[in-house]
Amino acid sequence: MKSLDELTKIREKAQKKVSTRNSGKKIRIVVGMATCGISAGARPVLNTLVEEVNKRDLQDIEVTQTGCIGVCRLEPIFEVYQNGEKVTYVNMDPKKAKEVIVNHIVNGNVVSEYTIGASEE
Repeated sequence: MKSLDELTKIREKAQKKVSTRNSGKKIRIVVGMATCGISAGARPVLNTLVEEVNKRDLQDIEVTQTGCIGVCRLEPIFEVYQNGEKVTYVNMDPKKAKEVIVNHIVNGNVVSEYTIGASEE
């Protein structure tokens, strides 16, 4: 890099990459789908989340997957990102996932007993 113009081009290129990764949705639900999560039952949890979001025609919600979240003993895990905050739900199953959609996503009330904080007590 030898000029300010080069730096500006690098910056613009990096910003384009980042913007393509951001869906613009208000709420992101990220399910841990590494081998540990899948073997613990993450696939039915992911499917339930997608089905509930679609069934309820919830807008501005993205359900996606990631690799290992890092706490394998608490799988299946998913995280809800909203308004710059993250809530981590652990030891999930399809029934609990539905509860989270109804209580947290639809009604705005975190289901505290399913969070990582509650599991560590």
